[in-house]
Amino acid sequence: MELLHSGKVRDVYADGDALVLVASDRISVYDVVLPTPIPDKGRLLTALSVWWFEQLADIVPNHVVSTTDVPAEFAGRAIRCRRLDMVPVECVARGYLTGGGLAEYERTGAVSGVALPRGLVEASILPEPIFTPSTKAPMGEHDEPITYEQVAAKVGPETAERLRQITIDVYRRGAEIAADRGILVADTKIELGWAPDGTLVLADEVLTSDSSRFWPAESYQPGRPQFSYDKQYVRDWAAGSGWNKQAPAPEVPAEVVEATRARYVDVYEKLTGNRWQ
Repeated sequence: MELLHSGKVRDVYADGDALVLVASDRISVYDVVLPTPIPDKGRLLTALSVWWFEQLADIVPNHVVSTTDVPAEFAGRAIRCRRLDMVPVECVARGYLTGGGLAEYERTGAVSGVALPRGLVEASILPEPIFTPSTKAPMGEHDEPITYEQVAAKVGPETAERLRQITIDVYRRGAEIAADRGILVADTKIELGWAPDGTLVLADEVLTSDSSRFWPAESYQPGRPQFSYDKQYVRDWAAGSGWNKQAPAPEVPAEVVEATRARYVDVYEKLTGNRWQ
């Protein structure tokens, strides 16, 4: 196999006509990879993505060829997948106002050009899910919000509408399934690529703790930060550490690592109904 790309979390290898996507235990915040891994993270992300790909198969095809036909050293954390021509846009759907969307709303009253009602607060539920795309920045640089019109200018109006519809459909299905298990999906980011026949295909990861914000429904209360099953716990630690959000990042304390791993395991078990081994 040939290493083609090493990203913030995943490594991509060429293997014949297919790719092997390997999820590491690396974790990134503010688009910077932290020096401290989260044990089992790669296996958890892979298992959860594979489960979600199955739940979403009737909405959008995915890139999975095999979850078992991978090198032994990557077993459990790798997927053999189709080669795609990736869309140069991060596709984000939001159902609640939080994170960068909240900051933008407080400045402008809109998120990625989508005007929202006045008077919303942190964690407010939105009238309906919205498509809030961003740039796909190189490693070490920050993704930046862009408008739907900018997406249309980049990929064409027909593709832009397909990206928006698929992203919202994935979010709605994921939010519905998660709600039945006591979890709110505040937002999620997906990656799409073109297959040779022109089909848009879901790739990379989907509805994981790295690509989504998961909140327990039982403690949800607008107007304040929520308990998160995702890497928000690490973001919060980083924000209060005095770090300037530029590489190199500081080591993550052991208690933050363990608490983060526990949240990844907890949300995996709640969503899938499977016990993590």
